Amino acid sequence: MVFGGVVPYIPQYRDIRRTQNAEGFSTYVCLVLLVANILRILFWFGRRFESPLLWQSIIMIITMLLMLKLCTEVRVSNELNIKRRSFAAADSKDEEIKAPPKRSYLGTELLLCSLGLLLDFDLNYFWHWSKFTDYVQCVLTFTGVTGYITYLWLDSSLFVETLGFLAVFTEAMLGVPQLYRNYQNRSTEGMSVKMVLMWTSGDTFKTIYFIFNQAPFQFSICGLLQVFVDIAILLQVYLYSYYPQKPVSHTAHPVSTKAL
Repeated sequence: MVFGGVVPYIPQYRDIRRTQNAEGFSTYVCLVLLVANILRILFWFGRRFESPLLWQSIIMIITMLLMLKLCTEVRVSNELNIKRRSFAAADSKDEEIKAPPKRSYLGTELLLCSLGLLLDFDLNYFWHWSKFTDYVQCVLTFTGVTGYITYLWLDSSLFVETLGFLAVFTEAMLGVPQLYRNYQNRSTEGMSVKMVLMWTSGDTFKTIYFIFNQAPFQFSICGLLQVFVDIAILLQVYLYSYYPQKPVSHTAHPVSTKAL
């Protein structure tokens, strides 16, 4: 239970390192898993569940950060002549540079009157940054804000149960970005099928574990939804392999977005 959740990402990690191409994996899957597991850990403080599930969340967070680091390094090394966006307000002006580019988590000045702080945030580049440190800053900010809110409302059973539901529901939506991306491309090329197969088997085992060990009902719901999405992605693999289709035209983002 502790390490089973991260095993499916090993083949994808190796494929990215081998091909030096991160097009087949969406960093949005990392976003979903980071949010879900941070919320799950906070849920543990309000309603204690089994320790293996807690450690599973910690290991998953570390794994997703490693995936983000690799994807960012590979993507930056393959990009040329794009604009740099820096974290510091003093460096908020865009400037043309050669690779590696430097888009960051915080980018044009935003005045926070109450705090007197200047921050730069461009939604067009959210989760498409060119520095791994910007992802870390975002994760730490989210953890700090949600942790503080949880601390204030920890005595409310309604809040705790809602937090648990949000955690597992977010995780249950893990495969949706990949499902949509495959639909856009009309192809599953670049996505590790081994990863999806391992993901399906792992989610099936996990769901059975939740049911038989009487884990909070939120976990069982999460597991069932994940299995359904996994099956849908495998159906896409079959459909697009045997019946190739023309990709749907859509506005390309300067950085790839693909999920498992």
